[in-house]
Amino acid sequence: MRLRAWPWLVAALALLLPASAFPQSMVLCRAKPELLELGSSLPASRKAIAERKQLRIIALGSSSTSGYGVSNPAYAYPAQLKMGLDKALPGIDVDVINRGIDGLDVEEMAARMQADMKENPASLVVWQTGTTATIRQMPLDKFTAWLRNGLALGKSLGTDFVLMNLQYVPAVVAAPDKEVYKEAMAAAAREYNAGLFSRFDIMRNWYQDGMPYAQFVQSDGLHLNDFGQKCIGKLLTRSILNSLNGP
Repeated sequence: MRLRAWPWLVAALALLLPASAFPQSMVLCRAKPELLELGSSLPASRKAIAERKQLRIIALGSSSTSGYGVSNPAYAYPAQLKMGLDKALPGIDVDVINRGIDGLDVEEMAARMQADMKENPASLVVWQTGTTATIRQMPLDKFTAWLRNGLALGKSLGTDFVLMNLQYVPAVVAAPDKEVYKEAMAAAAREYNAGLFSRFDIMRNWYQDGMPYAQFVQSDGLHLNDFGQKCIGKLLTRSILNSLNGP
């Protein structure tokens, strides 16, 4: 019993200890190169950059998009994305609109997308979803239907999509069907030629490589902390730039 209980004790202690308790070697923002490949060339975004010298991005999602709990709004990943693209794309008017609302599920996001996109279509939508559905155990067919509805709407307007899948955090790891929701998002991305940002696998690698949860997750075991948000923003920026600069 003691041996089986030990990993849970380690995880609990990791969430309680301050980030300063861990060696600097554990806190590097990193990801395997293959996990930064979106699988989409982002043609609408390339066209907007080439023809209009602008790139308008909508970041759609729930609390991890809104930046819940970060000590500075600039640490939320949409703000980090804006800063990274501004630096990498001089002369391009980059606009990143944060449409994250705490607690929003996939159905509500799809409905909001319809309003946002029809008023002022973006070249790219980064759609962060899956975590809330996994924790609440939304029926998979319902989750998949709303995900596809949103993708179909955006594609009909000529918009690029990047799906950002669920987080690897204790609250999600404890859910029995997490891999099923992750695979459903990957299948939808393939069906609609959307990009897929593999947040789940990136964060899982952090943990499996020895980075404690406390380094990237808040004490609630669900929301990303300052480091987690900033790192996801930086890695997402790299992924988007890889696609924009690719063949």
